[in-house]
Amino acid sequence: MRAALVENFGPPESMVTGELPDPVAGPGEVLIDVTAAGVNFPDILVVTGTYQILPELPFSPGKEIAGTVRAVGDGVDRFTVGDRVLAQVEHGGYAELVAVPEPQVVALPDGVPFVDAAAFGLGAITAYFALLRRANLRPGETVLVTGAGGGVGSAGVQIAKALGATVIAVARDDQRAGLATEQGADHVLVAGPSMRDDVMALTHGRGANVVLELVGGDVFAQSLRCTAWEGRLVVIGFASGDLATVKAGHVLVKNLAVLGLQVSDYRDREPESVRAAIEHMLQLYLEGRLSVPIARRYPLDEAGAALAAVQAGGLPGKVVLTCRPSAGTATGN
Repeated sequence: MRAALVENFGPPESMVTGELPDPVAGPGEVLIDVTAAGVNFPDILVVTGTYQILPELPFSPGKEIAGTVRAVGDGVDRFTVGDRVLAQVEHGGYAELVAVPEPQVVALPDGVPFVDAAAFGLGAITAYFALLRRANLRPGETVLVTGAGGGVGSAGVQIAKALGATVIAVARDDQRAGLATEQGADHVLVAGPSMRDDVMALTHGRGANVVLELVGGDVFAQSLRCTAWEGRLVVIGFASGDLATVKAGHVLVKNLAVLGLQVSDYRDREPESVRAAIEHMLQLYLEGRLSVPIARRYPLDEAGAALAAVQAGGLPGKVVLTCRPSAGTATGN
């Protein structure tokens, strides 16, 4: 099978396309013909050797896939050959075939294209667990989403709205602000020095009950200052590259909860919870309440370029690798 390979940790452009032996479905595993694979910021950290979990070299990155079942191992009873599925994996998704433990595989309804399924997986799961598991979002609360133009931020805006929240989206520029508006945000701000004051004005001085913080640096500092009394700020990532420092005084005075989210832990510790979350979000998608903005598609042979595009930033939506011709292979929108 073909796969995008990391032979040595380094920049995304150093990846190569090579041949690996076809995997087989072992006991309790599902062998998937991969049609599409989502490209995520954590993949860059894996490729460059800076992620918290690193595979042995050489390896194929990629954490979310969609395709059809080619074979099932002994003990698998939820799937048969030909079923449409999506799956979450630690790595290995940038390949034509992947063997996945059955608990990490979810049935994909006919109405969901493979490209969309691969694109909304990790980002939507992250937003879902941030809102419901970590922040315990309640209907009627106000949610602030930073980095609203990316995959996680876009999902956060839509899921929060679907769950009955008022959403304030903070985007990097006007283009992403327009995307956040299209996805249902009640208020959209462009990141800048007045962000904290703008959020406080929009909430009549109360602040946001829940904050999904993806950027770090000054955006994190301002987010902490505009979180409401007894609010919950969920740290999801540091897209700016600037790890934030929590000022304990703000936490104490406003009875705040600053929460972390490493969503892969739920995949490994509670796969049934992840499966239930994905099934809920697939239903929201079929109801038209959750969409997936696709910024670009790249063929498998251009995985390095796809990761470099994500690393450069500036894309309004998700990047997807098309691993089979049926998914389409044109680079661009």
